[in-house]
Amino acid sequence: MTASHQRHRRLVAIPAGMALATALAFLPNVTASAAPQQPVPVAADAAALSYVVNVPPGHGVSAHVKRAITEAGGTVVTSYDQIGVIVVHSSNADFAKTVRKVPGVQSAGATRTAPLPAQSTGDMGAPKVLTAQEVAAAQAAAGQDPLEPLQWDLPAIKADKAHEKTLGSRDVTVAVIDTGVDDTHPDIAPNFDRAASVNCVSGKPDTTDGAWRPSAAESPHGTHVAGEIAAAKNGVGMTGVAPGVKVAGIKVGNPDGFFYTEAVVCGFVWAAEHGVDVTNNSYYTDPWYFNCADDPDQKALVEAVTRASRYAEKKGAVNIAAAGNESYDLAADEITDPVSPNDSTPGDRVIDPSKCFDIPTQLPGVVTVAATGAKGLKSSFSNYGLGVIDIAAPGGDSTRYQTPAPPATSGLILGTLPGGKWGYMAGTSMATPHVAGVAALIKSTHPHASPALVKALLYAEADATPCTDPYDIDADGKVDAVCEGTRNRNGFYGWGMADALDAVTK
Repeated sequence: MTASHQRHRRLVAIPAGMALATALAFLPNVTASAAPQQPVPVAADAAALSYVVNVPPGHGVSAHVKRAITEAGGTVVTSYDQIGVIVVHSSNADFAKTVRKVPGVQSAGATRTAPLPAQSTGDMGAPKVLTAQEVAAAQAAAGQDPLEPLQWDLPAIKADKAHEKTLGSRDVTVAVIDTGVDDTHPDIAPNFDRAASVNCVSGKPDTTDGAWRPSAAESPHGTHVAGEIAAAKNGVGMTGVAPGVKVAGIKVGNPDGFFYTEAVVCGFVWAAEHGVDVTNNSYYTDPWYFNCADDPDQKALVEAVTRASRYAEKKGAVNIAAAGNESYDLAADEITDPVSPNDSTPGDRVIDPSKCFDIPTQLPGVVTVAATGAKGLKSSFSNYGLGVIDIAAPGGDSTRYQTPAPPATSGLILGTLPGGKWGYMAGTSMATPHVAGVAALIKSTHPHASPALVKALLYAEADATPCTDPYDIDADGKVDAVCEGTRNRNGFYGWGMADALDAVTK
């Protein structure tokens, strides 16, 4: 099984061909509350798009900005005054261009290019669900949960040894900003933090009970991630990296699989305001894989998500994000991006990754995670790059490339799935929750540590891992990627492999 090189580094496939009406349900065709003085150009399909308008933070939206938004054909959905980000819907094709000229508006941009169904793909395809026979056949040792023998990833970061010291603190919460979390799962329910959970898909918090759960037709991705972090050590199923901490679900992926800017902003602000200690971000913000500062729309999206993630860190959260699954060297001079914009018509474009950013992965202060397989080598699909990758953790790989030691049988990562099931997935999405779990253990050990200190300890306690040179993961005689840097910090593994035991003993 090989990694997907399409749209979503972290999501399983979602059924294609969903009706346009489904997509439009999240973008109602709103009209202005006051008639503009001049005719407003309307998009060809007359469907509203969503925008972020960035203004100086710390104040309410000024009357003249509100008036300008209305006159340009926009309707304010919500406003995050703490960070100066306004979410707007408009059918005016020139809305952003018009509003950018308004005094007090620092940037504005469309968060999408067309209200179309997603072109989502998976990390490494749909999850492989464990059968009842496989669950029953697992032979656990004393003190282990039944499926723990299949989790080669836990000893890879010494989480099994860490659990002999502590399972983590109930005072620590990790928020899974993702596709939603099934909190009824028997491995998640004991540790679920309902108060810190929400649905942010529209860009505005929805606190309806259960709104954070994925529907049966939606991706199980967020539920898988949540189990990797904090599946309870309760004699049922599997064990998380930090099975004693709490986990929250912040749903930002819409039913078509898109993670739009307004939802991501909402997710970070919600985490900031609800006492979250760690956020797990296993996605990229649609529709652009890389957002370039010389494009006014993309610049506005970077600014909005940057403000939101920095606000979360200021309020005490460590933000951790997946590096991506395209085998890109994120420190290269240029990269060809063939998938953007993924909600309309993508085309090859050559970008400079030092000027065009994968968000939130490449934002300041965010911990960027690369994936490794069962042999401890960079996963075949994992992005890399000296100075970009901060740390590495198990994300799985093709079993053919990196076969685990028995009794584990799959080179992928075991996690929880909706409906009380368990299954295997792989991707940098699966590496990120391992680091989030270790960060939660650090916070449990050092409850008063700031996000900066938690990150410093995360890197200092990582096991230095030298470059794999040559890196020929498929053994075909050709070098598949070039690692640069030293043993203590390099482009494949950053500061090294995350270490859960050091997190609870140092």
